Amino acid sequence: MTEAGHSIETKAIPGVASAEGGQVILDGPNGVAITMTPDAAEGTARSLLVAAEVAKHQEPGA
Repeated sequence: MTEAGHSIETKAIPGVASAEGGQVILDGPNGVAITMTPDAAEGTARSLLVAAEVAKHQEPGA
């Protein structure tokens, strides 16, 4: 999911979610932020939990 010539830098610091004006704001490392609807945030949370569980059982860097 990266453009040619770009690498992925893995972050170990979790993002912080907050609610404001009926939207969910996810603040991540290096100033990354995204605003989502509550439904999109719930879907993202479910997807992240599943991916995290799968990743825990994979070899690092694989």
